[in-house]
Amino acid sequence: MLGFAIFAPVMDMFAKFIGDSLPVGQVTAIRFGVQASLLLPLALALRCLHRPAAAEMGLHLVRASLTLIATSFFFYALRFMPIADTLAIFFVEPFILTLLSALFLGEAIGPRRIIACTLGFLGALLIIQPKFDDVGLVALAPLGTAMLFACYMILTRRMATRMHPIALQTYTSLAALFLALPILFAFNGSGVVELDAHWPEMRNIWLLLGLGGMATISHICLSYALRFAPASTIAPIHYLEIVSATLLGFWAFGDLPGPLSMVGIALIVASGLYVFLRERHLERRIPPQP
Repeated sequence: MLGFAIFAPVMDMFAKFIGDSLPVGQVTAIRFGVQASLLLPLALALRCLHRPAAAEMGLHLVRASLTLIATSFFFYALRFMPIADTLAIFFVEPFILTLLSALFLGEAIGPRRIIACTLGFLGALLIIQPKFDDVGLVALAPLGTAMLFACYMILTRRMATRMHPIALQTYTSLAALFLALPILFAFNGSGVVELDAHWPEMRNIWLLLGLGGMATISHICLSYALRFAPASTIAPIHYLEIVSATLLGFWAFGDLPGPLSMVGIALIVASGLYVFLRERHLERRIPPQP
């Protein structure tokens, strides 16, 4: 999980370096293309692939569409906002996931966690408000990423126990390409800025390869972390990603969160840690099944 917290912001740094020199749809598609080309040989070597049934293929396509749009929103926001601020707004995802789990999975949540979720959203508003004045509706893009990724995680919870994590990531990458490539071909030469793909310069080719490579490494770290430890155990380590993102953003771009954003980040982190620690406490009170 520590590896994910380090490598994921490096992926974001590559995306921010690319900026608006390439359409965001093209950047997102290549990110999944590189991941698929790296994971497919690994999955074949591990012999963890299988032939998905029609219903499972549909679930992979839904997961892929959610992560495609979520990633596109996030990469688009990175063009205008510091990495740390963008990531901090995205970190309301655990609160959205908590609420959706209660709504769709029937998981019980008490008043304490509802209060923690509310404080986390208030922290996000402290970051969004000044950014909204600067960049407009773009400040809401990471919030859209958080909502879509929470839905993605709900679906992942239903599927992760049925297959190897590498296989799951491989199928997601292939499904994302299956969805993204026809859209890029359809909009080629259309003049639609974010979907009209063109051949990248050599500098951007290296950045795209680095972006895809970091995405693959970070998600392999995440998959194996979730395989060997409960989510409630490793989730607090995830918040170290804000620290690494802040340091990386300052080193690469000279970006630092403002005072109001720092208060918002502190609220989000504190509320998120409380939610995870509360879940661990409740898990310990449940007697083990024979």
